[in-house]
Amino acid sequence: MNRFAFPLVAVSLLLPLSVGATQQGQSALRGWKTADSCARQAQTAYPDFSAESNAKRDAKLKECLNANGLPPRAPLGQTQSR
Repeated sequence: MNRFAFPLVAVSLLLPLSVGATQQGQSALRGWKTADSCARQAQTAYPDFSAESNAKRDAKLKECLNANGLPPRAPLGQTQSR
């Protein structure tokens, strides 16, 4: 048997798995970029740090994320428990 046959077979079997992971990764990156764009738009629309401006900024961010089919962001200071 050729010494290159086993590595060639192994690579050909693993290639479809790596393509799927890459597509999932690209999808996640697109979602993060869109979420960052929503946050940037909300910050630009309401740049002040008053209570009223903060509430409007949060509402605009939630609206943009919802319009793009993305999950809402967790409020700052809250951690996920395991």
